[in-house]
Amino acid sequence: MNKIFFTAVLSIGCLFNAFAMQNRADTAAVVVPLGGNAWVNPGSKAVINDKGLTNWTASDDVITIYLRPEKKGSLDISLKLRVPDGKSKISVSFLNNTLTREVSNTNAEVVFFGEANVDEAGYIKLELRGLAKTGKVFADVEDLIVIGTAVKDGAAYVKDNHGNYFYWGHRGPSVHLNYTVPTDVKNTTEWYYNEVTVPVGQDIIGSYFMVDGFTGGYFGMQVNSPDTRHILFSVWSPFQTDDPKSIPDSLKIKLLKKGANVHGGEFGGEGSGGQSYMNYPWVAGKTYCFLMHAQADIATKTTVYTAYFKPADETNWQLVASFKRPKSGDYLKGLHSFLENFDPAYGNQTRKVFYGNQWIVDTQGKWYPLNDALFTGDATATINYRKDYAGGVQNDKFYLRNGGFFNDFTSLRTPLTKAQTGKPHPQIDFSKLP
Repeated sequence: MNKIFFTAVLSIGCLFNAFAMQNRADTAAVVVPLGGNAWVNPGSKAVINDKGLTNWTASDDVITIYLRPEKKGSLDISLKLRVPDGKSKISVSFLNNTLTREVSNTNAEVVFFGEANVDEAGYIKLELRGLAKTGKVFADVEDLIVIGTAVKDGAAYVKDNHGNYFYWGHRGPSVHLNYTVPTDVKNTTEWYYNEVTVPVGQDIIGSYFMVDGFTGGYFGMQVNSPDTRHILFSVWSPFQTDDPKSIPDSLKIKLLKKGANVHGGEFGGEGSGGQSYMNYPWVAGKTYCFLMHAQADIATKTTVYTAYFKPADETNWQLVASFKRPKSGDYLKGLHSFLENFDPAYGNQTRKVFYGNQWIVDTQGKWYPLNDALFTGDATATINYRKDYAGGVQNDKFYLRNGGFFNDFTSLRTPLTKAQTGKPHPQIDFSKLP
């Protein structure tokens, strides 16, 4: 158990003076805004917003804050907070220790809680609890402030809300597998086959397990709510906008056909285009097959993309949808898979997915396995706001993992290779597909 030292310091100036008196020259200060790095327990009336923690009224609320120091060393914990009325008793628990303070300052001040030694680099989970209060709320808390040698070489956390990163930081890092396609079929890939398995317990709400991604579109399965799951297929319009209504008719994605019980429409917000999805009760622990087809027309510079889906233990393929995209005329390029969380409330939970048995077919009907991939991450990962991301190879499958503040991250842009199993390619009669 780490040794804790208690000190009563109420201002940031006093805090630095205390360190100076202790001759602690090798220190650094880090301000961690709660708006981008904290969560409240489900059902709580407390709110995390751009200003931090507000409406903290219930004694059974637990507010969690995450920070990843990049080395071992000392760490001193303070909170910038105010108590609107009355006085409160608040605890901060981390590294198996609990620090407690009574606070009553009505203006936002930095309150020092205590010191600990961090034994190794990695995520720290801090928990705030309200123990007693005489006013309506325990406190409004803006920032966690840490100072010490543990953060001298930096730390991973959401540093500010520039670019709406409090939102993106709560969603967590998205991670990708960018498959290596043989050079001689990069321009003639007509079919793209992939299999996906979500381990039991990893089907977290807000997860998008994207299986068949390509330049211009994506196809995979989602967990939308406790009782709703989608098989989702979307194609981006070449017209750059977040408002699908603003797309000229000549640049719209045209829905040509769709399967039974499939919803067809448009999407916006992150680019715009055509979208299709079907409610489908897929289950964790079971393997599903995804098949994408591209029919390119060089003369008209259009491509028809068609998506098919089935459980691995079934024979018949289900049509999801077929979209015609203008300003295209290419076959499948930029083949990839990705894992993302689209619900900020669940960015503090870990999810994992396996992708295996990847194959492509060229315009001459020849099959090629895909055994190599490059692991990459989104901007949240590359700017070091979150480091709970991983990708690799397990048995004969690639895997992706994100969220939940685990420590065994994988360096971005790591090349991955899975063993060639020698298994034959899937037996598909393309002429009989719906």
